[in-house]
Amino acid sequence: MKKDLKIRSTKFAHKCVKLSLSLPKNDLGFHMKKQLIRCSTSVAANYRAASLAQTKKGFISKLSIVIEEADESIFWIEFAKNENFLINSDDEILNEAKELTSIFIASRKTAQKTVSS
Repeated sequence: MKKDLKIRSTKFAHKCVKLSLSLPKNDLGFHMKKQLIRCSTSVAANYRAASLAQTKKGFISKLSIVIEEADESIFWIEFAKNENFLINSDDEILNEAKELTSIFIASRKTAQKTVSS
């Protein structure tokens, strides 16, 4: 599962980078581009770091960062959509962001249960 999520989160980051490159070349577009690239690549990078955590608490801590960054990715994708910068075909990337966020939240809950036990 960890390997699958590493691959999936990396693919998500690549898709977000490509999507961000299509944003308008104005002040708002540039701001959104930088934010979306930053948070989406952080999802993949921090998930890799979480996978290498030496303790369960370290894993949970890094996973919490992943969740925050994934949720921020959702925010920027929805914001771009609300600004009419995206087309309906970009719903796939929004759905992927939401699915990844849900998976990471479930993983953190499971990990927290095993620490508490």
